[in-house]
Order: sequence, then structure tokens, then C-alpha cells
Amino acid sequence: MVGYPALPFLLRSFTAPEAVAMGEHSGQEKPRSTRQKVSGKNLSTAENANMRKVLPETYQAQGLQRLWRAHGDAVNKHLVARWSPATQTETLLKTDLFDEAVSDGLWPLLSSLAKRVFYVDCSLEVHEVAKGRYSRLQSIGADVRHLPFPTGTFDGIVSNSTLDHFKSLHDLSVSLQELFRVLRPGGNMILTLDNPSNPIILLRNWLPFPLLRRLKILPYYVGVTLGASRLEGLLKDSGFEVLEMETIMHCPRLLAVTAARWLEKNASLRTQGYFLRLLMAFEKLSRLPTRFLTGYFIAVKATKR
Repeated sequence: MVGYPALPFLLRSFTAPEAVAMGEHSGQEKPRSTRQKVSGKNLSTAENANMRKVLPETYQAQGLQRLWRAHGDAVNKHLVARWSPATQTETLLKTDLFDEAVSDGLWPLLSSLAKRVFYVDCSLEVHEVAKGRYSRLQSIGADVRHLPFPTGTFDGIVSNSTLDHFKSLHDLSVSLQELFRVLRPGGNMILTLDNPSNPIILLRNWLPFPLLRRLKILPYYVGVTLGASRLEGLLKDSGFEVLEMETIMHCPRLLAVTAARWLEKNASLRTQGYFLRLLMAFEKLSRLPTRFLTGYFIAVKATKR
């Protein structure tokens, strides 16, 4: 089970003007941030297909802040570390920058897993906030449906809850085909999507988004997603071979988020640390037959043969 770094440092890093990149290569050359246009539109006004359509500042202002994000980061890091190759690869792609803009995200881990890590996102605002936290982060303004990379560029791809923000299944399918194209033969992709078998996800998708946003339950738009069998079928249709599939984020989300908000304002760092360990204990539910009812996300490890 994944552990948490020293909690005071972890929590301070979420709000510090320039976060310390844990695991960052000290001798690494500072990369340049490349901004492009998507389909002839400026990124600041383009349809934001691979972000949550909300600025990081707005997201944090609505209450989902550092303590809850610390748990989400820990779960994602544990998954990626467990499913990644034992040896460092050459190139890696991450399909959005939102996590790196609002929390530690995966940058500290990914920078140790590959010699060069590229991040794409449609939002200039998200790029700027993430680059403010990690100045060496190499980011490119791009739509995940139309990636500006040659075929077979990357040894690995990490796409955590990017593709479940499209309005149509067609866009999700196109994105998977594009990710398959830029992945080299023998490379692996780690993908997570909202789990529609979870009753909370089912109810959330049934309720209108404006209401959820007004109640501060959901500050960003969520789109289509797929259950386990349909997702596996779509991945196979896109050319992938599914190696593993499981679910993650098993804590009762609404209660956990509410508790995190209160503890962040009122509890000591030690108490917050106990809370984070309690949330992580819920990940043991992934071993049970009911995992597709309790897990908030479906996680897939797929390869390109």
C-alpha cells in the first residue's frame, strides 16, 4: 500500500507559490513550454475537450482542495508505480495537466519513470498554473483527439480521468485511436475513467450539471464514460490488448470530501495524516467481488502489440 510523504511538506506544497518537485532530476535542462493552436482556434477559446472546463483557482475556491487532492494523488501514484516498467523508459505522455495545476499531481513520479515526459492540455490557463508549480515541466498545447506527435513516439501513456470529459462516445473513441497511434509497439497505456457501475456516478450522471455545480458537488463538466466490458471492447477495436483491469478510489466520496474540507480548516496536520491513511485503507475494497460497485474509477493497463 502506498504511503504519504511527510505530511507538513505535502500539504504546504499544494499552496506554495512554487512547489518543490519531489523526485525531480536536479541536473535536468529546463524544457520550453510550447503553445499551439487546436483546429485553428486559440487554446483559450477552443472547445476544452481534455480538461475540466474550470480554472484551477475556481476548483480550489469551491472547496476540493489540498487534503482531498493529496489522497487522489496518492491513489494515482500507487497505480502508476505498480503498473509501470521496472526500468526507466525514454518517453512518456500524460494526457492533461489539471492534476499538476491543482496539486502535486503525477509529475514527481513520472519524471523518475521516463527520461522525457510530455504533457498535453487544451487550456492555456492550466498550462500556466502547472508551469508555475513545475518550471521544468514540458507541456504542449494540444487536443488529445489530434496529437501533434509522429506515430510511435511514446514508450508509455498515462491518461487519468481525461477521456471521461467528452460529450460523445465518438470523441472518446477517436482519442483512444490517437493514443494508440502515438504509442510505440510494445508500449503500455494506463487509463482511468469514471466508473458508471458505481451508484454515485450513476446518480451524478442522471442529475443536471448546472445543479451539481451550483451545489458545489461538481465544479467541472463530466462527459460520457463506459463500463468495464464496453471499455474493453472499445480498446480492442482501437487496437489495444487489455492486460489488467481494476477499480480505484473506493472511499465514500461525498463523505470523504466533506470531511476533508472540515479537517483542512480545523484539524492538526497529525489528524489530517490519520484521515489520509483511513481513506487509503478503503482501497482494500478493490480485492472484493463488489469492487465495481465501490470504485469511483475504472483503471486499465493496455498494450500495443
